[in-house]
Amino acid sequence: MERDYTQEERYILAKRHVKKVKGFYAHLFWYLVINIFISAVVIYGIMSNSKSSFIEALTNFGTYSTWVFWGIGLFFHWLGVYGYPHLLTKNWEERKIKELMEQEEERKNRMLKK
Repeated sequence: MERDYTQEERYILAKRHVKKVKGFYAHLFWYLVINIFISAVVIYGIMSNSKSSFIEALTNFGTYSTWVFWGIGLFFHWLGVYGYPHLLTKNWEERKIKELMEQEEERKNRMLKK
């Protein structure tokens, strides 16, 4: 059963979604800026302290570890904004309760028909 939203409610929902999208893009921006800086510092440190080559510094896990672990968090942020909104919204519980109540009602009706 689909809810009939008023114009004002649709505006508020759209505004909330835009705020979430804006937050995701800010997260993505800082992810890129900070991780580029961290990688540059790590590469410089590896090359100057251990006299390693640039290729050796690039293949060191420390160069990419922040990218990987922060990237996992960024992925879940993306998932919350774009991926599966029907599972991650506040209304999910309400929809799930209605679904379970309808299933129970159908089960009772089938039992009565027998």
